[in-house]
Amino acid sequence: MNSNAAPSAPSHTHLMRKLAVYGLFAVFAVWCVTAFRKDIAQVDPSQLQAGWGAVLLAGGLSLVNYALRVWRWRLYMTRLGHSLPWRFVALTYMAGFAFTLSPGKIGEMVRARYYQPHGIGLPASGAAFFVERLLDLLAMMLLTAAALTELQAYQRFLWVALALVGGLLAMLMLLPWPRVAAHLDQRAAHRLLRPAQAIVHTLVRARALLSPGILLGGMALGLAAWALEAIGLKLVADVLSPEPLAMASAMGIYAVAIIVGALSFLPGGLGSTEFVMAGLLYAHGFTMPQAILLTLVCRLLTLWLAVVIGWYCVWVLRHTKLT
Repeated sequence: MNSNAAPSAPSHTHLMRKLAVYGLFAVFAVWCVTAFRKDIAQVDPSQLQAGWGAVLLAGGLSLVNYALRVWRWRLYMTRLGHSLPWRFVALTYMAGFAFTLSPGKIGEMVRARYYQPHGIGLPASGAAFFVERLLDLLAMMLLTAAALTELQAYQRFLWVALALVGGLLAMLMLLPWPRVAAHLDQRAAHRLLRPAQAIVHTLVRARALLSPGILLGGMALGLAAWALEAIGLKLVADVLSPEPLAMASAMGIYAVAIIVGALSFLPGGLGSTEFVMAGLLYAHGFTMPQAILLTLVCRLLTLWLAVVIGWYCVWVLRHTKLT
C-alpha cells in the first residue's frame, strides 16, 4: 500500500506547482487586459482620422524596435557561448514582454525558464538581462542630451540615472568578480550563501558583455531601437499640431518619460510615465486633451503592443516544441 502511495506525492506537488504557475499567468493577464481597457476608453480616435498612416508607421517602428532588441539579445547569448536559432531567440525574448508591466521590467526574466532545458542557467540569461537594462537606461540618457535645456525640471532624474548607470558599470568592471565567485564556490555547502553565489556568477557573466566590441554593438542597437519609438511619437504628434514637433524635443520627451517611469519602479512605469509625457507635451504647445491623446497612443503603440505580442509568444511557446 505504501509503495503505491509514495509516487503520488511528487505528482501532487507537480500538479500544485503547475496550477500555481497557470494561476499567476491568469492573474497577470487579467491585470494587463483591465489596464488596457482603461487606456482605450480615454482615447478619442476622431482627432487622428487624417493621420492613421502615421499611427500605423509609428506602430511599425515599434516592431523594428523589438527586432533590434532581439538581435542584441541573440548577440549577448552568442557571446556567452550559446548559439541559438533565431526563431527560438525571437519567441523567448518577446515572451518576456508579457511581463513587462512588472517593476523595473524584472518580470521579463521569466524568459529564463525557456533556456534552462537547453542547459543555459540563470546566470547567463540574468547577465544578458542586467546589461540590457543598463544599456537601455544609458541609451535613454543619450536621447535626452539634444533637448537637455528644455528638460531642466527633470534634470535631477537624469543625474540619478547617470549616477546609477555609472556606479553599476564601475562596480561591474572594477571589482574582482571571478575571484569572489571562486571564493563562494568553495563554500557552496552553506545554504545562506547560495543566493549570493548565483548573483556573483551572474555578474561574472555580465562582465563578459562589457568588452569594447560587444558593449558598443549593444549600445548602438539599443540607441537605434529606442530612437525609433521616439520618432514614432513625433510622427503622431505632427498629425495633431500645425507646428511640427522638433526631433530633438520628441527624443527628449520620450526618453525622460521612460526614465522617470523606470526610476519610479511602478509596474511598467504606469502613471508616472504618462504623467511626465503628457506634461512635457503640454509644455511644448499641445493642448492638454491633445497631450493626453498623444501619450495614450504612444503607450498603446509601445508598451501595450509589446504586451500583446508577448502573450502571443507565450501561447506559441506553450503549443510548439522548439529545439
